[in-house]
Amino acid sequence: MAQEYQIKGLSKLDLKSGEKREVEVEGIENGKVLLANVNGTTHAMSPNCTHYGAPLKLGVLSPDGRITCAWHGACFNVASGDVEDAPALDPLAKFEIEEKKGGVYIKGEESTIKASRRAVNTKCKAQGQEKVVVVGGGSGALGAVQALREQDFKGAITMISIEPSPPIDRTKLSKALITDKSKLELRPQEWFKESSIETVSDEVTSVDFEKKSVSTKSGSSCSYTKLILATGAVPKLLPLPGFKELSNVFLLRSLSHAQAIVSAVGEKKGKKIVVVGSSFIGMEVGNCLASGNDVTIIGMESRPLERIMGAETGEIFQNLLSKNGVKFHMNAGVEAAGPSKEDSKKVGSVTLKDGTILPADLVILGTGVGPATGFLKDNKAVSLEKDGSLQVDEHFAVKGLKDVYAIGDIATFPYHGPGSNGSLTRIEHWNVAQNAGRAAAKAIVSPSSKPKVFIPVFWSAMGSQLRYCGNTPNGWDELVMQGEPKEGKFAAFYGKGDTVVAVASMMMDPIMSQSAELMRQGKMPGLAELRKGVDVRDIGLPGEIKM
Repeated sequence: MAQEYQIKGLSKLDLKSGEKREVEVEGIENGKVLLANVNGTTHAMSPNCTHYGAPLKLGVLSPDGRITCAWHGACFNVASGDVEDAPALDPLAKFEIEEKKGGVYIKGEESTIKASRRAVNTKCKAQGQEKVVVVGGGSGALGAVQALREQDFKGAITMISIEPSPPIDRTKLSKALITDKSKLELRPQEWFKESSIETVSDEVTSVDFEKKSVSTKSGSSCSYTKLILATGAVPKLLPLPGFKELSNVFLLRSLSHAQAIVSAVGEKKGKKIVVVGSSFIGMEVGNCLASGNDVTIIGMESRPLERIMGAETGEIFQNLLSKNGVKFHMNAGVEAAGPSKEDSKKVGSVTLKDGTILPADLVILGTGVGPATGFLKDNKAVSLEKDGSLQVDEHFAVKGLKDVYAIGDIATFPYHGPGSNGSLTRIEHWNVAQNAGRAAAKAIVSPSSKPKVFIPVFWSAMGSQLRYCGNTPNGWDELVMQGEPKEGKFAAFYGKGDTVVAVASMMMDPIMSQSAELMRQGKMPGLAELRKGVDVRDIGLPGEIKM
């Protein structure tokens, strides 16, 4: 039952517009709330982001009533507490607030104040003739099914995934190699049951778009009135001698992959590990395994992530991992994997094109992914893009098909961020997939609704926490660096002409979240201003969206 609690040390509501303040709650051990003033009205809400628990007092408050987490870009509506942007799934709790008797009071339940979140209400009993089938079980799929129920969709929902368990936080696989399923599940199986969401562990092998039916590997079929394709990506193998034939050569995409890697490393560690690929997966898993093992990363570029983020930024990442003991072979090509002397069935080495032989107890491939659309390859009703993806519109509806949506890694969509002008692009980000799932759900429930604007955000763990926002579908031609790059503390602004199209930062929060909001509202300063030393954290946010 809701009770009234006094705020410690606050005699009146004196917050100025745009100000936020974390305060303690009298009578509740460790009880805190966040106060935020938007256009003269002070709101009281949960103090921490419901994604990974970051203090929202460190985030970005916008005049149009949004608060954005500094860590991973999760965004909430200040007035309602509802989720505005991924990766948060649960909304913030909101509390009535009042100034009286020389103090400030809030009204709420103790358990809700302590929980620092509001339980999402998706419970229902499916009814009617409408049926949404979601193919996939990742971030986008969960974003879609939850949003459908949140938006009061009462029809049947079936989620078909090759994964044997409910959706997991896949980002923790490469960044931390967490293998305990209970620590990875985004929603327990009970939540799906209560929400009348049928979960099926099976593989979709074909779709009859005319008859509105999907067929699976087990031989079953499932009809739909609306279809959401969210099959994600497939990691690429190396078509070179030894990598397919020898054991202890691993991909990293699923929980079973992570479990196999951890098992091969063993508790004693001390293994010689070769990681092929110096992009995000390779760098993250290499950093994760560096402690207690001999890790070598092989990259084709002069610096890790050079193609995406430039040599100057890539050098920062390389230095951070080198300090953790990781070795690098850059500008290198792989020739073959060789067998172990002790066991000819296991990998024992990796040979580079220059003849260098790297000993290896295990090899991890971080050599990229491709859209998981093999089941549509020979389907005459659909036209795949050159990379195997599906072209969609702003609502993520598939071009040329009725009542079909595609989200996440398989979707090529019109991006309206800075410098893009609606350029078609495919973005392999966790946040983008979840936001796309929410957008598809909105289009199904409210077909006449306008598409929602969002700026892509992702994060990585490479010796320090990397934050990134924006996208470069048309490339970038200049980089402005602020901070102390040699110390791993920096903000990198990527420009096309004078327009900043993407921002990366380490140890300079909330630059990424502030930049994402400035981009969303069309107020991001240009490279010329940033060269003069302008700090985006000092720029006030307008209240209108210009995108």
